[in-house]
Amino acid sequence: MRQKRLLVGISGASGMPLAVEVLRALKASGIETHLICTDSAARTLSLETNLALEDLQGLSHTVYDNRNIGAAPASGSCPMDGMIVVPCSMKTLAGIHSGYSDSLLLRAADVTLKERRKLVLVARECPLSNIHLRNMYEVSQAGAVILPPVLSYYNHPQSVEDMTRHVAGKILDQFGVEFEGFQRWEGK
Repeated sequence: MRQKRLLVGISGASGMPLAVEVLRALKASGIETHLICTDSAARTLSLETNLALEDLQGLSHTVYDNRNIGAAPASGSCPMDGMIVVPCSMKTLAGIHSGYSDSLLLRAADVTLKERRKLVLVARECPLSNIHLRNMYEVSQAGAVILPPVLSYYNHPQSVEDMTRHVAGKILDQFGVEFEGFQRWEGK
């Protein structure tokens, strides 16, 4: 039996600490990760963290050039157990919604949907327009999970890092990955 493999796409929306936390957790759990970053993601990473793109890439087993539309994840024959786009910009969401696969990230998301694999989109925008909501609804009808990084307070977070870890845990939970920073609601 092969090791679990997940594809992680990172677009240019705000939320790079979430992407970093997800990649760190996947690496720690021993899951084989494959990474696609957009040019905008690299730009946003430098604005929101102290990490270089190479640091982020070092958290993944395999890294693909987003411009290489012929790379392995562009085909359904490339075995993946699912895909996370974290963060997912509204531009990326619109591309996935329309099937406009002009980059590897968009093509890989399209492949994930057509192969009926789990696609989790960590949609980042606030407030949402009717266009955003329509795109989210229709992509969810096609099988994607829309997981906006909504904060929880029942876990009594003490820092931004606590909140980041909790949202990362919710993302990882979609793939059955246990994560120490995720506290489930137990009820009262």
